[in-house]
Amino acid sequence: MPGPDEPASAEPTPAEPTPAAPTPAASAAPADARVDPRTQVHTGRIPVRDLFPAIPGSPHPAKAVVGEVVPFSATVFREGHDQIGATLVLTAPSGAVHREPMRLVAPGTDRWTALAAIDEQGMWSWHVEGWSDDWGTWLHDAEIKIGAGIDVELMLEIGARLMERSIAEAAGPASLAETAAVLRDRTRTPQERWAAATTLTMRTIMEAHPPRALVSASEDVPLRVERRRALVGSWYELFPRSEGARKTKDGWISGTFQTAKERIPAVAAMGFDVLYLPPIHPIGEVNRKGPNNSLTPGPGDPGSPWAIGSKDGGHDAIHPDLGTIDDLRDFVAEAAAHGIEVALDFALQCAPDHPWVTEHPDWFTQLPDGTIAFAENPPKKYQDIYPINFDHDPAGIAHETVRLLEQWIDCGVQIFRVDNPHTKPVWFWEWVIRTITDRHPDVMFHAEAFTRPAMMQTLAQVGFQQSVTYYAWRNTKQELSEYLAEVSGEQAAWFRPNFWTNTPDILTEFLQFGGVPAYKIRAAIAATGVPSWAVYAGYELIEDVARPGSEENVDNEKYEYKERDWAKAERLGTSIAPYLTMLNRIRAEHPALQQLRNLSVHWSDDDAVLVFAKHLDGRFTPSGEDDTIIVVANVDPHSVRQTMVHLDLEAIGLEPGSTFSVHDLVTDQVWEWGDDAFVRLDAFVEPVHILHVRRP
Repeated sequence: MPGPDEPASAEPTPAEPTPAAPTPAASAAPADARVDPRTQVHTGRIPVRDLFPAIPGSPHPAKAVVGEVVPFSATVFREGHDQIGATLVLTAPSGAVHREPMRLVAPGTDRWTALAAIDEQGMWSWHVEGWSDDWGTWLHDAEIKIGAGIDVELMLEIGARLMERSIAEAAGPASLAETAAVLRDRTRTPQERWAAATTLTMRTIMEAHPPRALVSASEDVPLRVERRRALVGSWYELFPRSEGARKTKDGWISGTFQTAKERIPAVAAMGFDVLYLPPIHPIGEVNRKGPNNSLTPGPGDPGSPWAIGSKDGGHDAIHPDLGTIDDLRDFVAEAAAHGIEVALDFALQCAPDHPWVTEHPDWFTQLPDGTIAFAENPPKKYQDIYPINFDHDPAGIAHETVRLLEQWIDCGVQIFRVDNPHTKPVWFWEWVIRTITDRHPDVMFHAEAFTRPAMMQTLAQVGFQQSVTYYAWRNTKQELSEYLAEVSGEQAAWFRPNFWTNTPDILTEFLQFGGVPAYKIRAAIAATGVPSWAVYAGYELIEDVARPGSEENVDNEKYEYKERDWAKAERLGTSIAPYLTMLNRIRAEHPALQQLRNLSVHWSDDDAVLVFAKHLDGRFTPSGEDDTIIVVANVDPHSVRQTMVHLDLEAIGLEPGSTFSVHDLVTDQVWEWGDDAFVRLDAFVEPVHILHVRRP
């Protein structure tokens, strides 16, 4: 049997199996010799298949953001051994067409790729053209034949004609005609003529202007491109009622939007650009929760802001302690003046005394005893919250949801962090998000969906621009390596991760028992591993005491006011705010960290030393120079680790075996590195290297 590169034998082949009898419909339609059969098939002359990015099995388009560098790929091949090429063709919403040459990933795979920077918001379309690379085929064949003295003049003439085709068909420079004349000049030796046609300059020109034959285009594929914030952001969560709250002999006095404004400059100074507020609506009085989720609130306990609604109003009202809608507008404007966007929590659930309970009792689940079912996530019980039943009046609930969102958008809010979207039907979010973003393309929705992967991925596919992740519970080197590779891989075409270090609901054992090193480790990996990361206020103060038996802070701010002395912590040096500030500054200065799909995981000999890198080619950076960051993290907050690090230099744009300098952006030290390097990380000093590669 001939191998893949051998000609077929002249010997007769075994008989083919007898084909199945045609169906009556097929036999009733005899072939018409006047019809071009190529118009009756789906496969082009050069087959182009398996285009990516796309969402497998979904009618929804893949996603990107303005400024994102997106890897495109397709399988392109042909019969025989002639060489082929592939071209990515992108059409922007404005109609501008961008063409990018594609490269073969590895011989034998037939997989072609290209990187393209997306520079316009809206719906793009793209396709791939496969084509016969007559120049590449000629180079291969001519080198063999001219070297062997076979068909020399014929091969040189073919080369000359290909250069003329480049001028006529591919905007090749007119100087190619001079080289074509050299190929036909029989006063020169064949070797001289061949050498003139194959200089580095000539190869570069012909690769840039190839004469293409048998061009075959794939189908068009859509790509939804959203604004940059959908991918890149540094989030900070705070409760406005706690900012400026004071405890007096008569009880607490709540903070307001006006007092919370005073915290905005400090948040901006740390480099955060999204300020997320938990629900700002009236809080139910019926079944109100007390401190630490107790069922016995005191007269001054504020209750959980997620228990929305009271006699003071529902989802379209603001808690009277916080202020008015005009105060919210003022807060949003103040944040914008400091370069910060405000994200509002959007929680579709109600307290028992929410106006909807009496106005729309059919929106809730009635139990056989006539009561309404409250929310549960066993063993947790939320007696202060009624979940909505979306099957009783789906149209009414959906249109009311859009009305509510429109009200807050009118206040200048363009980001909504959606509470527990996985407890609502997927169709509902698909319709709501499409309806809102068709009217307001810059509005984005962040899914707080700590749930099964299928639901998390589907919510992203149907419209959520961003999502929480399992990052908080990925702590070991192996877990983090696998998870970083996962979120930056194929699912990055639709799922945009936000790495939350902590939340009012999440204080992991890693943070409870790891001290300052743990807080630095989790922040550094979150800030460099993905383009969006988040902290909940108090993180910088190392608030690490949990309520016994839980993963929540003791004296949880969800149920009570929390008075923090930010200035005192700064004076005493007990705050890691400077560390968070440094992380956000590094993110802002290095465009490689503002991308998701450019991450590569590397190796170390120690099972507690994580190594990953972000690389961005110079053609995509403002400076025109490559930007590469290598992160080496000791993920054991209780130890000193020293080990060898092993890098895949090709993955970061360097030649294997080369040497280069790395500048530690944390400590300002500089070392000479190569494929392998020694590291020592003391968790009690600096547990993480963030290294900028200085090119040789």
